[in-house]
Formats: sequence, C-alpha cells, structure tokens
Amino acid sequence: MEAFLQANLAPVMFGTLIFFLLSGFPVAFSLAANGILFGLIGIELGLLDFVLLQALPERVYGLLQNDTLLAIPFFTFMGILLQRSGMAEDLLESAGQLFGPLPGGLGYAVILVGALLAATTGVVAASVISMGLISLPVMMRYGFNNGVAAGLLTSAGSLAQVIPPSLVLIVLADVLGVSVGDAYRGALVPSFLMVGLLLAYVAFLSITKPHLVPALPPEARTMRGWTLVKSILVSMVPPVLLIFLVLGTIFIGWATPTEGGAMGAMGALILAFVRRRLSKETLRGALDTTTKLATFVMFILVGSTIFALTFRAINGDIWIEHLFSLVPGGETGFMIFVSVLVFVLGFFIDFFEIAFILMPLIGPVAENMGINMVWFLVLVGMNMAISFLTPPFGFALFYLRSVAPKKGYVDKITGRKVPGMSTTQIYKGVLPFICIQVLSMILIFIFPEWVTGPEVVINEADLENISFDMGPDDDGGLGGFGLPGDAGDSGGEIKLPGFE
Repeated sequence: MEAFLQANLAPVMFGTLIFFLLSGFPVAFSLAANGILFGLIGIELGLLDFVLLQALPERVYGLLQNDTLLAIPFFTFMGILLQRSGMAEDLLESAGQLFGPLPGGLGYAVILVGALLAATTGVVAASVISMGLISLPVMMRYGFNNGVAAGLLTSAGSLAQVIPPSLVLIVLADVLGVSVGDAYRGALVPSFLMVGLLLAYVAFLSITKPHLVPALPPEARTMRGWTLVKSILVSMVPPVLLIFLVLGTIFIGWATPTEGGAMGAMGALILAFVRRRLSKETLRGALDTTTKLATFVMFILVGSTIFALTFRAINGDIWIEHLFSLVPGGETGFMIFVSVLVFVLGFFIDFFEIAFILMPLIGPVAENMGINMVWFLVLVGMNMAISFLTPPFGFALFYLRSVAPKKGYVDKITGRKVPGMSTTQIYKGVLPFICIQVLSMILIFIFPEWVTGPEVVINEADLENISFDMGPDDDGGLGGFGLPGDAGDSGGEIKLPGFE
C-alpha cells in the first residue's frame, strides 16, 4: 500500500478531492482539508519535507495583498446598487417602447438592455433578476411565448459572464496570469458576436413565427415622439457614463481594473442617491451581499492555495500534463477536451470553483503547448456563460425560476388570465439559445484572431551568415551590416533577412 501511494499520490489526491466535492462538503473546506491531509501523508511517506507547510502563511498573505481581486467586491457592490437604483427599469421601459411596434421588439429590447447591464454590472444574478422582474410580466401580458421569453431573459443575463467588466474574466485573468485589461479587450469581439447572433435569432423568429414574438399592441405604446426620445436619452446617459467610467478608463490606461471598479461603485452610489433610491436598507443589503460573496471567494482562494501547494509538491502538475499529452489531436484536441470538461463541470459547480480548482491545473499545460492565454481565457469564459444556461443546474435558470410566476394569474392591466411559466418551459426555451452561444464559441475557436488580433510574422534572421562591412561606401560613408553576396554598399543601413 505504501509503495502504491508513493507512486500514485497525485491521482489519489485528485480523486479524493472529487469524492469530497460530490459528497456535498463545502468546496473551500474540501480543498484546504485535502491539501493538509495529503501534505501530512506525503511527509509521512518521505516524499515531502515539513518545511513545505511553513510556506502556507506567506501564500495566504500573498492572496490578501492581491490588488486585482479587490475588483470583485467593487463590481458586485456596483451591480447590486444599479439593480436597485431603477436604471434597469428605465432602460427596459424606454427600449421596449422604442422597439415595441416591431414583431420581436421586446426581444430586441431585452437583449440590448441585457448587454448594457452586463457592461455596467458584470453580475449575472443582477441582470437576470432585474430583467425578469421588469420585462417578464410585460412579455407574458402581451402574448410572448413563455419558452422564448425564458430563453431571451436567461441568455441576455448570462452575457454578464463574457462582456467586460465580467467577474469571470477578472478571476480567470488572475488565475491564469493574464492582464485583466488584455482579457477585457480580447472579450470585446466575442461579446458583440454573441449579442449579434441573439438579435439575428429574434429577427428570424419575427419573420418565420411572428406569433411567438408579437409586437406591442397600440394601447401599450404609451410613449411617442419627443416623449419617447427624451425618455431614451435620459435612461441611456447613466449606463453610458458608467461604462466609460469603468471600461473606458481601463482601456485607455487611466485606471487599473480595481480602480475602475472603485469608480464604478462610487458612480453607482451617486446614481442611487440622485434617484432617491439610496436608503439605509438598500445600502445595508448591498454591503451584506457583497461581503458574503467576497468572503466566499476568499475562502475558496485560501483552500485552493493549500491544495495547489501540496499537489504541485508531489508533482501533480506533471501528472496532469502527462494526462493531457495522451489526448489526441494536439492543441485542437486539448482545447476540445477542456471545453467539454468545463461544460460538464458547469452543470454541478459554480464558475468560481471551476476557476480556482481546474484552471490552475490546466492553465500551465495550455501555456506550455504555446496556446495564446487570452484566447484560452475567453473561450473558457464563453463556456462558463453557456453552463449558466444548461439544464438542469444552470444558475441563470434558477434566477429566472425565482421570479417567474409558476401559476396562472389575472393581469391587473388587461384583465386577462395569464398562464404561469413551468420549469419545463424554461428548460425547453433555453435550448435554441444554448445552440446560439455554442455557435459563437465555435466561431471564436475557428478564428482566434478575433480575440488576439492579427499575428505579426517576422522572419528570423540567419545570424550565422551576417557579415560586418565597416569600410567606406561609394558615397564616402561607412558601410553597414550585410549578408554574403552583398556589395557592402548598404550606406550605413542594417540589412537582415525579413527586415526591410
């Protein structure tokens, strides 16, 4: 038994972690206990030195000094305040009135507002719950198909996983050692792609099956002319200002992501105060939720740090790299395997847990294979967005289920009986939207330059055949560097293959 453990301690440790997680133990404590347990086993077997465990305090202090992670509570606080400030309500009402006369108009409004909310809050729960509370009653009142409505609301809300300032991108960037600014820039084109495909699908439904996405009836269009224009302008100013305050300052280099998050949190405070929504209860609720999330993240980080310290000390990273080397297909096979793995894990565990458990193990493998880490990060983020929609455990589905009426009710405005929304309708309704997001991920997989930008190919110089000619040229000046066969008349210019 002792010989078996010495030869297979890494896979046994990993398998024990899976057992703890499937048994329902808290993730943070499972990670920490597993790391300490197998650290002691490794010491007993003579594989490790007890000095190893003395590195733990320094690792934990290093986490507490990580400025990038401060962006998480800032963006969470900002998102909760914006949810309660009425900004989402104003945006949805104005956009609904603008697109309402068109078949599928409410769908366009939900997608565009969902993208704006994602760019200002970065929190899926805030987006889905806000739009579900505000838009779903209107969509159900005027005959929108329940399944389509559920798919629109959850997919638009899950955009917060990919559109900066996504918390997913912040966490993945920190774990994978990528600049948050680079991650944000890399996610821009995929974000526009996902929004564009969602809008195209609504347009397709409005042409082929208009009864599923009807236009607002004339009596529901309460804003027209200058009143509508004024409402749109007024409702658009706060999110646009916040987007520039947060993302604009990051992209142009005026602020770090943490500083941008701090400015966004302050902007949300000011916005809530101006709208007279900054009550004591609102502020306390926002701070309470932010504290719980930040504590949750820090405990998982501490646990994953303890686990990673022991796992790497017993050469677990080498074992993981060897496992992935067995996957056929090289880089393509590796990326497909990782995508499927993240997709399946998204059924059962939160994206924080995926980021802090799985990414530290497979990130170095991807880097050693020469895969662009920004592209890798964006693909993982898109995959996590899909997992938020996937039945039966998609978190966005749970958020919508919490606000969608289960039973039929009599609408107070129209006086008509409105049927409730069943869980089955929610699950079936998201399937086409899952396919749309999978399609967007496939396109980014095929065209990585949409994330990384065009590659600049520079021919390598043949350094062994470079000649140095410092004699005078025909003009009386000094010669330059050249290659065999050159006349030495470079006139002081450097001549290297591949450089003009």
